[in-house]
Amino acid sequence: MAGDWRAEPGGPEAGPPEPEPGRLPAELTGFVGRRGELAELAGLLAAARLVTVTGPGGVGKSRLALRAAARAADAFPDGTWLVDVAPVQDRLLLGHAVLEALRLTDGGARPPLDVLTDRLDGRRLLLVLDGCEHLVEACAELADALLRALPELRLLTTSRTALRASGEHLLTLAPLPVGPVRSGALPDAVRLFADRARAVLPSFEVTEANAEAVALLCRRLDGIPLAVELAAGRLRALSVEQVAARLDDRFRLLVGGSRTALPRHRALRTTIGWSHELCTVQERLLWARLSVFAGGFDLEAAEYVCAGEGIEAEEVLDLLDELVAESVVLREDSAFGVRFRLLDTLREYGGQWLRAAGEEPRLLRRHRDWYLGVATWGEVEWFGPRQAETAERTQLAHGNLRAALEFCLAEPGEEQIALLLAGTLWFYWIGCGHLGEGRHWLDRALALDREPTEARAKALWVTGYTATLQGDLGFARPALEECRRQALNTGDDRALAHAVHRQGCVALVGDDPDRAAELFEEALWHYRTIGELNSNVVMAMLELGLAYLFQGDLDSGELWFGQARELCEEHGEQWAYGYVLYAMAYSHWLDGAVQPARMLARESVRLNHLFRDLLGIVLGIDLLALLETEPSRPGEPGDLREARVLQGAAHRIWRAVGNPFLGSRNFFGPHQECAERALAGLSAQEYEECYEAGTLLDLDAAVARALGGGGAAEGAEPVPGPRAVPPAPAPSAVRNS
Repeated sequence: MAGDWRAEPGGPEAGPPEPEPGRLPAELTGFVGRRGELAELAGLLAAARLVTVTGPGGVGKSRLALRAAARAADAFPDGTWLVDVAPVQDRLLLGHAVLEALRLTDGGARPPLDVLTDRLDGRRLLLVLDGCEHLVEACAELADALLRALPELRLLTTSRTALRASGEHLLTLAPLPVGPVRSGALPDAVRLFADRARAVLPSFEVTEANAEAVALLCRRLDGIPLAVELAAGRLRALSVEQVAARLDDRFRLLVGGSRTALPRHRALRTTIGWSHELCTVQERLLWARLSVFAGGFDLEAAEYVCAGEGIEAEEVLDLLDELVAESVVLREDSAFGVRFRLLDTLREYGGQWLRAAGEEPRLLRRHRDWYLGVATWGEVEWFGPRQAETAERTQLAHGNLRAALEFCLAEPGEEQIALLLAGTLWFYWIGCGHLGEGRHWLDRALALDREPTEARAKALWVTGYTATLQGDLGFARPALEECRRQALNTGDDRALAHAVHRQGCVALVGDDPDRAAELFEEALWHYRTIGELNSNVVMAMLELGLAYLFQGDLDSGELWFGQARELCEEHGEQWAYGYVLYAMAYSHWLDGAVQPARMLARESVRLNHLFRDLLGIVLGIDLLALLETEPSRPGEPGDLREARVLQGAAHRIWRAVGNPFLGSRNFFGPHQECAERALAGLSAQEYEECYEAGTLLDLDAAVARALGGGGAAEGAEPVPGPRAVPPAPAPSAVRNS
């Protein structure tokens, strides 16, 4: 058993690493009314596993669902999680979006659904899928598959139409009550109007003098929350009576003079249209142009994408400020400053005007160009002290990067830029745990255009690299060989260096260290020749060192590790540095330097945890497990029980990675050595039970344990119970049980 890396105790039965309890976004404005609906929704969530809140656009489905989810949080010890479905346009990316929202890396080659059912097995959590109407069929299929596989899961979805999935319970959301106005008791729609009015006019109050006018206005708006908010946003310049009169004129035009009540969808569209008309020409223009953004954006992005032909770049800030004041654009704070977002209904309206004006193709290209710049700058910044910040900024841009890639793949003539963009994002796909999605975009782009360009060559080595890390060597080999041959034929020295480098990775993972060393040496020669210096070059150095280590040449290995470490420390590189420290720790253990090896391995785990790099984390934990079998001080025995606990924790993470030990006997070596030592020194029951105890540790708890502490890992959020794992069973307790 100890020598078989494919079958360990607790394998199929052991639960996977669990996600951290979710964090729902903070409410930006006050929540008004809906007591009855909240109570009904709470009852449905308690009784049903799939609940869908339906209703027309602007009626408040998202706000209600998020408020209900927050209230129900105590019933879900593994968290309440929000998945924003609206920006996802490709049904094939829905699973990836859920993984991303759950902060689960898609590091293996398995389909996202398989990863989700594995990682969420046994977890009691509430998943909120918000804005499903454009992917109803895909959402229904995902919901059905997840609920069948995960009996502890609850799903709360919002959509303008029902999913029509098995077991679905519906709550159809009506507009807010609009009247009548009674002394001391205002209808919810009136209360909402007053609350939003005070945001733009702090002195506003509903009084005897204006109460009927406010109520009449809310009735004309059918109590639709978004329409009420848009109308309230106009009180900076108009009185309540003026707002009502102008809206009344608008309604009369639409229905030929009739004052009978309008259908709700027409009331909302009328209010949006009226709000649009009250905007200045430039505000309307910016509203339309902002519709190309998928999700949030910052001021710099808006200035680049939306300026020109009627709007100067320096005017964008003031125009955005006006649209925020008019409740057209939402303002959100982030770690990197203020960001903005259009509600889906208002984005759709702006998009219609953009298409009508014939501006959509030009704006989509400007949007694509900006996010190509984001990717390009991220690639440059990745090798330096701002690496962690680059990872977070790219994460914020993820929805817009998807939209830019989708545009390139759908628009004839843009295929080469799709290859360039997908390839340039290698640092994000690989360094931030998005291997599966990266392969999705790279393979789609490569299938569309076979012209042997630099962009295609880059996409080939990146997809070969991701496939290698996924353990898909059968795909990686031909992709990398095609890249190498194309590079030779076209004189693309940079692509040649990367292709040879990644072929070395295939050889290293394929347990051919001699061939791997030859290829890494050749790749480094190419890198030096073209003057390349970045994280890839550092990785080639440490991988060459590992190849020598696997050959038994510790001195040569240490030489290359030392060079790689110096470069990382000189440039502030942290991601590759984590792997360098792992390799150095392994080398120190082989040389008998146990204490330095422990310090290096722990720092490797800590750094990899900052990037949520599961491969780096699990390699370090497996090595630390082996180091636990070594004496802490001369004459003292190692802690075999703790070693086995760490091996159990590592096994769970390997399942998440998807390919234990990368399929390599050499990388399996430390684990095998540790298991054999533990088996020789523990009873069979201790051996099994300590391992099982480790499989109960979630990712952060496993990292904290590996780092030698009982609390949360550095940078991790606390994980509420009931997930605490007891220490490894005491020997006496095991023997006497």
